[in-house]
Amino acid sequence: MRQCDVIILGAGAAGMFCAIEAARRGRRVVLLDHAKAPGEKIRISGGGRCNFTNLHIRPEAFLSDNPRFARSALSRYTQQDFIARVSAAGIAWHEKTLGQLFCDGSAREIIAMLTREMVEAGVDLRLGVEIGEITQGDGFRVATTQGLFCAPKLVVATGGKSIPKMGATGLGYQIAAQFGLPLIETRPGLVPLTFTAAQLEEMRALAGLAVPAVVSCGRAAFEEGLLFTHRGLSGPSILQISSYWREGQEIAIDLAPGADIAATLAQEKQRRGRQGVANVLAMHLPEKLARQVTERAGISGNLADLGKPALTGLVERTRNWRVRPAGTEGYRTAEVTLGGVDTRALDAKTMQARAVPGLYFIGEVVDVTGWLGGYNFQWAWSSGWVAGQDI
Repeated sequence: MRQCDVIILGAGAAGMFCAIEAARRGRRVVLLDHAKAPGEKIRISGGGRCNFTNLHIRPEAFLSDNPRFARSALSRYTQQDFIARVSAAGIAWHEKTLGQLFCDGSAREIIAMLTREMVEAGVDLRLGVEIGEITQGDGFRVATTQGLFCAPKLVVATGGKSIPKMGATGLGYQIAAQFGLPLIETRPGLVPLTFTAAQLEEMRALAGLAVPAVVSCGRAAFEEGLLFTHRGLSGPSILQISSYWREGQEIAIDLAPGADIAATLAQEKQRRGRQGVANVLAMHLPEKLARQVTERAGISGNLADLGKPALTGLVERTRNWRVRPAGTEGYRTAEVTLGGVDTRALDAKTMQARAVPGLYFIGEVVDVTGWLGGYNFQWAWSSGWVAGQDI
């Protein structure tokens, strides 16, 4: 039996960061993970360059059933704190778009930084470990394939269900349920949306086409790239809105943000009315998309032959295309998991379970989900940091 001060389950971003902070405070920390290497989600993130935080981190960019919960952790360990840490480690980085920060080189640099800090702090990292029964008596006891570990503090940083091929499981939710903590329903987030067979047939010629767009659902709206795929829609704007979309809802898409389509049609009708309407629309859209929009609007022929109602309908189809997705691609391709451990059961300043002293939940397993673009990594750093200061 191995006795220590803290057992942390999950060697992802939140788990490693928490382990470093706790060990730096003199705690004997054992970090357990079933993977063969730490930080696997870090390694594949950002196209292999790790979008490690965002300059514009703010609580409003995080979804939760309890929206105010994330404020404390995000304000106590900020994006500027982590940026300073990355810079101090000699890792070069750059801003891409919308405040998103990436490594100039490889995401492995972030993993190497965290691994080095764990070694220097004295963290006992155990990989390839399967977790068995967890019990509580005189502290917490965790049975594993590497023996029994005991500690007065247990931190659950096991992540969510997204990308199961990377080893994602629902273990953290099972542990929460075992100790009586409530859960918010989980679902895939930051995930491509899928179409019905009929919709796919209609859009087949557009597969692979990318355009700027504004995509909205309810009060949420995002202006970023949109990609037509063989399954439906993807791209940053779609991934963002997927976290707000629920099955059965419509999304609205502006395929030409900022363009005055109505003015263009009116001007061209006066100047060169014998033009094909799709050709005029192609002044603002890719040709394939312009042709598809006009066909979907039931419009053909020359611009001069179209009355005001037809032109108004064409503008509406372009600037306010309303479509009802069939579903999502699921956890297989989802970047995050929405929902999780109900934050009302946790102390926002420490991430400790209110009803179970010594038990902490951090990172993606908690019902806090950020936007695309480094927000979820910052939640991992911030929640891991505050827990590390308390255990």
